[in-house]
Amino acid sequence: MDYRIQGREHLQQLWTDIYNTEGKPDWSHIIPYYDDAIYFRDSVQELRGIDEFTAMTERLIARSENLRMKVRNTAQEGPTIFLEWEMSLSFKKYPESSIYGSSRVTLNDAGKIIEQRDYYDIWGDIFDNIPKFGTAYRKFMKKKFG
Repeated sequence: MDYRIQGREHLQQLWTDIYNTEGKPDWSHIIPYYDDAIYFRDSVQELRGIDEFTAMTERLIARSENLRMKVRNTAQEGPTIFLEWEMSLSFKKYPESSIYGSSRVTLNDAGKIIEQRDYYDIWGDIFDNIPKFGTAYRKFMKKKFG
């Protein structure tokens, strides 16, 4: 099988297929599209290599319930693809939360994902769904950083 990303529509379909409407997500079909030397970074972690990346996806599966993602917009400039998304997830004792973010994905010459950088405000989006706490968090952020 040819594991090269064919463009932004292809990547959007692969990402959409990770998240089903019920149950746990499954990355097994998209992992072969990542280069063995993948560099990944988000608001929580930075890692290198396909083994670390795969382990991260397995931790996310184990921790969350009902993980869903909607890709809202995509754009591509050369080997760089941008995706704007909304991820809905729930943890064991907390209400479902939506996290809004974007990802910058860079393809190597072989068409595999060599770098992925995710941008999102995980705490703000989760705290917004906790009564009173979300309001206090936003006031704090505005006072200190706004």
